[in-house]
Amino acid sequence: MPNRPIYVIGHKNPDTDSVCSAIAYAALKQAQGFNDYVPARCGNSNARIDAILQRFQTPLPVFVGDVTPRVRDVMTQHAHTIAPEATCAEALELIDRYDIRALPVIAKGQNLRGVITIFNLGEFFVPKPKNLREMRRVHSSVNAIARSLKARTLHVTDPERNENIFLRVGAMELETFGRFTSEEGILPAQSGVIVGDRREIQLAAIDMGVRLLVVTGNLELAPDTVEKAKEKGVCLMVSPYDSATTAWIIRTATFVEPLMDTDIVRWQADEKLASLRRRIATLNDSTLQCVTDADGKLLGVFTRGDLLKPSNTQLVLVDHNELSQAVTGADEVTIIEIIDHHRLGSAATQQPILFHNEPVGSTCTIVADLYRQANLVPKQAIAGLMMSGLISDTMNLRSPTSTRKDAEILHWLSHVGDIDIDPLVRLIFDSGSLISRIPVDKLITSDCKLYQEGETRFSVAQVEELGFDRFREHADEIADALEAYCKKEKVLFSCLLVTDINTQNSLLLVVGDHTVCQSVSYPPVDAKGRIFDLPGVVSRKKQLVPYLSGLLHSLGMA
Repeated sequence: MPNRPIYVIGHKNPDTDSVCSAIAYAALKQAQGFNDYVPARCGNSNARIDAILQRFQTPLPVFVGDVTPRVRDVMTQHAHTIAPEATCAEALELIDRYDIRALPVIAKGQNLRGVITIFNLGEFFVPKPKNLREMRRVHSSVNAIARSLKARTLHVTDPERNENIFLRVGAMELETFGRFTSEEGILPAQSGVIVGDRREIQLAAIDMGVRLLVVTGNLELAPDTVEKAKEKGVCLMVSPYDSATTAWIIRTATFVEPLMDTDIVRWQADEKLASLRRRIATLNDSTLQCVTDADGKLLGVFTRGDLLKPSNTQLVLVDHNELSQAVTGADEVTIIEIIDHHRLGSAATQQPILFHNEPVGSTCTIVADLYRQANLVPKQAIAGLMMSGLISDTMNLRSPTSTRKDAEILHWLSHVGDIDIDPLVRLIFDSGSLISRIPVDKLITSDCKLYQEGETRFSVAQVEELGFDRFREHADEIADALEAYCKKEKVLFSCLLVTDINTQNSLLLVVGDHTVCQSVSYPPVDAKGRIFDLPGVVSRKKQLVPYLSGLLHSLGMA
């Protein structure tokens, strides 16, 4: 059975560094022999990412929008099952062989009919004292009884009919046997008689017209006894066992269908485990739980114990370390590594992990350095992707977040990948204006991150443009969309940082809380006081977010 993939995944609304570092780090782990690592994304691509991936002929990482643990993650898909027409003997054999306590009862087409448990079987084989008649009842068919006994069949009629047969052992005198069989209102046609070499009992049972006569000890019967059974329409078979063993085995030939539980909860595969744990706590049933589709087809099973196991979904977070920015459900699965270049956030883990955080300009810088430390040379395409993530996140080394190490790594990647830097820079920054190409609701979320300062949540999105003309043309429309986003996400305020790649200056659009908007110390450049001029500010991480955090603290909102 193949291992589950370990997803290397960036933040929501992924940018170039997020996608490229995920691809590059998964490739590094695979080169080191860890083939379970798979690059992933939890948001849509954009024109810049698409242009870069096309340039280096690399597919877009798989989309993983939600890793919240669900029933399908803990259920056993290939459960041991049994058919309604199977016998108790067959159920007991499976229960013993696989050391389980319950079996789903499945009809044709994998349709779930019920569940047979060791408790059902126990109640059947050891009924309550006031219901001793049940100890002699067998709901089965003549053929099923013969199969269970491995009996020699001498005569049968209607062998596949499902019916109730009440057993009696003919271990008494003939007169006593006659009185005994008339008790409790059980008709001869409902009776099954087990007898050894008592010929008079054999003949009496046939004369009564019992449904089934079982002769034990593998005895030979007189021809006239067989002929008389045929004349009377009595089913006649010879058991290889003694009378006590034969009686027990016939009891185990009872079909499971009338014994199974049919009033069972049917769970859906996509139900969240957190919700399921709350619901199942109210149930008295502690046995097997069944998972079905909308048509009642069995998909899998699980037990209460399965709900206590840790999630087997594993993540490596790249280019972020805050759960508010992570793929949905990340807080409920296992995070095994974080590789990032941002401030420390709130990503708590249940066990120690590898946390690689450096104050450099991009996550791709860190991943490329890991290649160097491992004495591995990335393939040309991977080298190109890491160059692209680095160039994009540092604005070609012009951002204040850029470090000497970023420049060193960029030139190393250019050398080992034999890739010219200048043409790649032009490709990255000439990939088009987001403002003029995508709808405004997509624009404000294409590279948006949520932040938390104390009890205050806010969001900051960033787009990079060649000049501010397109932004000014659509400023009112963008502001309205940002207002709607602010209300939808229930944050105190939302910002959009529009950065001019050529001049290395930015404009900041702020909407939301009036006090915050009025307290921004940068000069406003529009009549409504929502857009501010931020000369020399190009880094969301190193310049804008620290400024906003300080502003909130000064206002007593953090």
